[in-house]
Amino acid sequence: MSDDIDIDIDDLSRRMDGAITSLRVEFASLRTGRASGSMLEPIQVDAYGQMTPINQLGTVNVPEPRMVTINVWDKAMVNKVEKAIRESGLGINPQLNGTIIMLPIPELNEERRRELTKVAGHYAESARVAVRNVRRDGMDQIKKAKAAGMSEDDQKLWESEVQELTNTHISLVDKALEAKQEEIMQV
Repeated sequence: MSDDIDIDIDDLSRRMDGAITSLRVEFASLRTGRASGSMLEPIQVDAYGQMTPINQLGTVNVPEPRMVTINVWDKAMVNKVEKAIRESGLGINPQLNGTIIMLPIPELNEERRRELTKVAGHYAESARVAVRNVRRDGMDQIKKAKAAGMSEDDQKLWESEVQELTNTHISLVDKALEAKQEEIMQV
């Protein structure tokens, strides 16, 4: 009977990987003083009756380390894209040049760098919580399987495997946070 019971470690691993991927996307949106096209990814523009990402309205380029340009394809959308960037809270002042929007990236001061490292820490903690929630789901599956007839030895084996998977993913979150904080504090 206990041979029929199986815990889906692949599903747990995939869900934990999803938390890491989500963390990396959040980290990419954090401004580090260097220009990056990914910093515009969270910004949505009200275009053609629906919310649309900027990269679907124009070409995003990084011609120099402190400049991002957006070549908007539709002239009618230029002002809407500019307005969305202004209201995004990135702290960037767009400059118009025809259909091209230039975004000069200002130098970060020490206080703003410290704030950004705290924000990165919050993102990392959310990712850790997500990984732990997946671990809890895995442990619940094991408890249900034990109630359905899983042996105690199998239960211990699965629990250690889920815990090992959790520890691996938590260490990935910690490494990503450390790298991002180092990048933010770099002058």
